[in-house]
Amino acid sequence: MFLTIVIFIIILGLLILVHEIGHFAMAKRAGVKIEEFGIGFPPRIFSIKKGETTYSLNLFPIGGFVKIYGENGPESKDKESKNNRAFYNQPIKKRAMILVAGVTMNFLLACLLLGIGHWTGLPSIIDDNEMANLEETKVQIVQVASNSPADQVGINIGDEIKQLTINNKQFTINTVSQVQEFVNTYKGEEAVVVIQRGDEVLEKTLVLRNNHPEDEGPLGIALARTAIVSYPWYRALIKGIVSTVNLTWAITIALGGLLWQLILTGKLAIEIAGPVGIFDFTAQATQLGFIYLLQLTALLSINLAIINILPFPALDGGRLIFLAIEKIKGSPVSQKIEGFAHTFGFFILILLMVAVTWRDIVRIF
Repeated sequence: MFLTIVIFIIILGLLILVHEIGHFAMAKRAGVKIEEFGIGFPPRIFSIKKGETTYSLNLFPIGGFVKIYGENGPESKDKESKNNRAFYNQPIKKRAMILVAGVTMNFLLACLLLGIGHWTGLPSIIDDNEMANLEETKVQIVQVASNSPADQVGINIGDEIKQLTINNKQFTINTVSQVQEFVNTYKGEEAVVVIQRGDEVLEKTLVLRNNHPEDEGPLGIALARTAIVSYPWYRALIKGIVSTVNLTWAITIALGGLLWQLILTGKLAIEIAGPVGIFDFTAQATQLGFIYLLQLTALLSINLAIINILPFPALDGGRLIFLAIEKIKGSPVSQKIEGFAHTFGFFILILLMVAVTWRDIVRIF
């Protein structure tokens, strides 16, 4: 548990810190005054001032922050100020670039992590018939349906199915089709599923259900045959970029469908993970090994980038919307109106996080 907590803090800290470094670097490049760049969140432990910027180390080690002069508009005392280094006095294009820089850094981090993964060797989905020149072939679980037999006995995403046993008959598993044939043959009977989770080998006893949703099967899992596939470093970097683009597109489409479904039905067909859910995924990835933590970090980085660019107040995307309105109308939106919108948006985001966290706690514990 302690190791998972440390890894969880490191991952979230890295994602947030990289995001803030993007804002910091672009603001510096644009010549905007930066008052403070902090690692972690206050209270402050240590600080040093270099030039006009204070660099601080803070107590809570989750990410960091950058305080840009004038990012929330002019102070009352500065309303008549022509301070050319204030954020609010920059051209719209410069302000937009500073806002987008954080998201860009999260995408670049994902490209780098997946590139490293493709170089060292990532688990990749392969065909059942593919046999030659492959390392560590496995039949792995890629999805577990809620309240299914697999879910009820604690089978997790990432587990490898090693063996199936029924009526004292043992079946060693090498392909996805073997599992499908087994569960369809022995519906309604009790079976033992032998799985490997990291260094642990576990036995799970369950009943293969006769009646089940069409897209779930008797066990309630989705499977993929995987193997470790690696590339030379120069190809791995390209593969990292391609993988990031593909994942970004897939997550965007899924999120769009999720929001559309929520609007039409008021319900979500799939679970959304909050901090507790991400912690649970981190625990699972920690058991599976470093390469799975690398993939999880890249995936979370992409998710953070996509969420941050959404046109919702308090997010970078929401601030971009106000810049677009300013461009259209030829003058800034009232600072009072924009401030209220961002405060309200932040309040809604906190409520959503609390709701999702509660659902995670109920689901996991």
